[in-house]
Amino acid sequence: MTGQMGGQPIFILKQGTERNRGEEAKRGNIMAARAVAEAVRTTLGPRGMDKMLTDPAGLVTITNDGATILEEMSIKHPAAKIVANVAKTQDDEVGDGTTTAAVLTGELLKGAQELMEQGIHPTTIISGYNIASNKAREVLSDIAVEATDEHLRKIAQTALTGKGIEFSKDKLSDLAVRAVKSIVKKENGKRTVNIKDISIERRGEGSVEDSELISGIILDKTKTHQSMPVRIEDAKIAILATPIEVRKTETKSEISIDGIGQTRTFLEQEERQIREASEKVIKSGANAVFCQKGVDDMARYFLAKAGIFVTHRVKKNDLLKLSRATGGKLITSLDEITPETLGHAGLVEERMVGNGEMIFITECKNPDTYSILLRGGTEHVVTSLNRAMHDALRVVGVTIEDGKLVAGGGSPEMELSLRLREYASTLSGREQLAVNRFASAMEIIPKTLAENAGLDAIDMLAQLRTQHEKGNKYAGLDVYEGKSVNMLENGVIEPLRVKNQAIASATEAASLILRIDDVISSAKDAKPKKKPDLSDLD
Repeated sequence: MTGQMGGQPIFILKQGTERNRGEEAKRGNIMAARAVAEAVRTTLGPRGMDKMLTDPAGLVTITNDGATILEEMSIKHPAAKIVANVAKTQDDEVGDGTTTAAVLTGELLKGAQELMEQGIHPTTIISGYNIASNKAREVLSDIAVEATDEHLRKIAQTALTGKGIEFSKDKLSDLAVRAVKSIVKKENGKRTVNIKDISIERRGEGSVEDSELISGIILDKTKTHQSMPVRIEDAKIAILATPIEVRKTETKSEISIDGIGQTRTFLEQEERQIREASEKVIKSGANAVFCQKGVDDMARYFLAKAGIFVTHRVKKNDLLKLSRATGGKLITSLDEITPETLGHAGLVEERMVGNGEMIFITECKNPDTYSILLRGGTEHVVTSLNRAMHDALRVVGVTIEDGKLVAGGGSPEMELSLRLREYASTLSGREQLAVNRFASAMEIIPKTLAENAGLDAIDMLAQLRTQHEKGNKYAGLDVYEGKSVNMLENGVIEPLRVKNQAIASATEAASLILRIDDVISSAKDAKPKKKPDLSDLD
């Protein structure tokens, strides 16, 4: 980038830096964001298609989950990354509606581009979009209905639909509802659900119907010595964040041995250290040990001889869950281990699941800990199951917390489109045009549902529009029958929060992209600075 002053060029940016300004920058950003939205659009709905993604290591992922697709795509364009972040935020906040949020963002930008070509300033469009978004929240609140226990299973089924597991939808929705209802807590008169209290383990062997809900924790681990017991009743559990092995020095060191006697002395010293460490565990009264780090072969022998169940290389996250469930303290030094630091569970057991073992910790001190064991014929099946179950758990959780739901099948979007057009006619000024475009953008959801089901989108939209104009505000698209039906009566429902979050996120992302009128891409250094080599310092 250069400036001109008195005939002399002034260099402001590094040579090789790319810069796009004005209309070119806006057009490029909108095109990139819309391309990302189009990439996931075909996955929307129960008849949506899947995407196959491969990483550099050759690992294959098959999914129609918007957040997963956009995360695995390794997007480079900064504006396109904003759309990917919309899907991630949607997934983090409510667990479902990721594709809806991305598709809405793309359609809002398409409408904005058409308005800008008519000479309307981006600031005016943003203002109109925000007015429409606030009005949309009011309309959604108006058409929402109170959620009952009967609705929870249907909410879970709607979230599971289109994930390629329709044949086991009843079983999985039942698991999700039972799991979430088990961990509901009341605080200050409000119901809260912490989905982190539910762990999901998977095993790519067996049938989906073999999936089960366990009160307690499941670890995909085995005991570390064959002579250890496979079942410990009235378990006193030591949760270790420290290894049971000879400590290695932090710096490189050498030991010079002059004779055979010194070798024996050195080995005896190591054995004594390991024996002392094992004795500390045994004296604490622990009969089950879960260790984050390594357990030496000799320590395993001593602990097995004492009848103690030991597993190691356990993830820290699993140790924290175990600590919460059993009331045990996370021990960072074996000198701290006492009977008071141990956790308690009714049963620790190693069981065969498919062709391998897993560890089940049940009857825990804290009964609000649950695990879901997902089974399936292949690893790809259980990976899809895991994503679908995550969505189902989140939507059931937010429905219980809010107590409100809306119909699915494009029904709320069609009602929003109708109501926002009516609202736009009451506005004066150019914002009216932006609100109208926002209303038109809402129709992309039922239109996409129709297209992905192989139906005529224009005919379907006309049918839905007619029904909503007659006052049938729950009319949505039955993609299997190819006609307009009452989605509330058919049990196709979604949490209110999913729709609110999708519309709010899409509006914010579109506004953010529309505000950008200058894109500066820094050039890479030909000779990047090297970090100082600290190893040369004494």
